[in-house]
Amino acid sequence: MMEETSMYTQEDIQDNKVIAALSYFGLLVLVPLLAKKDSPFCQFHAKQGLVLLIAWFALGIISIIPILGWIVGILGSLFLLVLFVIGLVNALGGNVKELPVIGQYGTKFNL
Repeated sequence: MMEETSMYTQEDIQDNKVIAALSYFGLLVLVPLLAKKDSPFCQFHAKQGLVLLIAWFALGIISIIPILGWIVGILGSLFLLVLFVIGLVNALGGNVKELPVIGQYGTKFNL
């Protein structure tokens, strides 16, 4: 991940930590996604947040299924909550790290 970090300037990271953190609060992902198109740091976290939002949505649909869906829904919610905290800490800490398991899909978005 070191070679990727070179495109993120310290100025960009310092100026946009709070806005990047909004990426992990559901539909607030639209704020950094649309308002900070010129910030690679914000765009990285916005894409990670968008993947997390899609995962929450998919989990909500799966949770409708009785018994097995409920179990998957509860365990999945705990897992996504952990990913939410990791993403939030990374954004506020100025780190550019993919979320475990689902973060790889964020790089596939070409927004």
